[in-house]
Amino acid sequence: MKLQRVQVPDFRVLKNVDISFEKDFVPNIFPLGSQNGGGKSTLLQLIFVLLHCSGDSDKHEFIKNMLHGFEIDENSQKRVLAKFDIWDGEKTVQLEFVVFNYSYRRNLLHNKNQPLILISENVLCRIDNMDIDNPEDFLNNLSNKIFLAAPATQIFLFLKKDSIDFIFKQQNNDYSNNYYSLLKQSQYKLPGFFTYDFLAVDLLLEVFKSARDKDFQQAIETGEYGNNYQKLVNELNQILLNKKININTDLSGFTFKLDAEGEDIELYPEDLSHGELKRLSIYAWIKYNIIEGSIVLIDEIENGFHPDWQYQIIKDIAEWAPKNQYIIATHSYELCQAVTPAHVKELEPRLIKQESES
Repeated sequence: MKLQRVQVPDFRVLKNVDISFEKDFVPNIFPLGSQNGGGKSTLLQLIFVLLHCSGDSDKHEFIKNMLHGFEIDENSQKRVLAKFDIWDGEKTVQLEFVVFNYSYRRNLLHNKNQPLILISENVLCRIDNMDIDNPEDFLNNLSNKIFLAAPATQIFLFLKKDSIDFIFKQQNNDYSNNYYSLLKQSQYKLPGFFTYDFLAVDLLLEVFKSARDKDFQQAIETGEYGNNYQKLVNELNQILLNKKININTDLSGFTFKLDAEGEDIELYPEDLSHGELKRLSIYAWIKYNIIEGSIVLIDEIENGFHPDWQYQIIKDIAEWAPKNQYIIATHSYELCQAVTPAHVKELEPRLIKQESES
């Protein structure tokens, strides 16, 4: 799956957005730049929620939350929320998400010329490709091929409005509606959603266990152990540069060893920098979920990275999972310079334009 084009006429700070992502670009990585307040995070969240949640009624609550305050003009029956061109590997499928009122729904459901899927009582998805045999199956498959990674400190508009309001008010002792507890709960409902501010210890351990199990399975089938575990260790040590990961024998935890002038110094996860923890977490997330052939949205990946690492992360993710399409919201000139100018997409106020004028 690849996102070829997204259009958002008018949603929150997003106005007349129309961005194309060339499916044949190598690497298939697109920095999405703007200055602060341009709507980069909002755009990624809107793409993720509509494409990840539409095919599953249990996730429709997140679409409803996202649309808080999105009203239809009293003189109109409908309002277009977003349009997408999706490449499924063989053809382009156009999706249009519309918010509508009762009279529009009554007339629309009699139209048999286009596949229509009701997302809720006032949201539908129109699929513009008659080659789609089963629109529901297409949306379900697309749901499994869309991922969002973002810092936990981001404001996620697909959570309940009163939960978002909670963090902007004076705190009290009632934590039943705590924003961060609800954020954690939402991650169980949204398997494609990941926050990466700190090292995902459990996730990294699961990656090691999975590699171990694959090696053992190969031994059963062929009589020889595989090299998945050793390959994983080697890759992690390359990420860490002058540090090496040291896994407990029972896979219950790990430490690190720093090579300082030939002397091994033991380090704990909290001794690693924010950037090191983040880089390890993103790697573990991609590997554990076996994210391949997917649309991967990443917000503010450069935070905590030295400029060299901001440039390097493009090469990293291209090597870790080269079959994905990556759309990365960023403020980083270094990250944008790691690809050709044609790869870089922009929202107003423009990031690259401001740099060239300074």
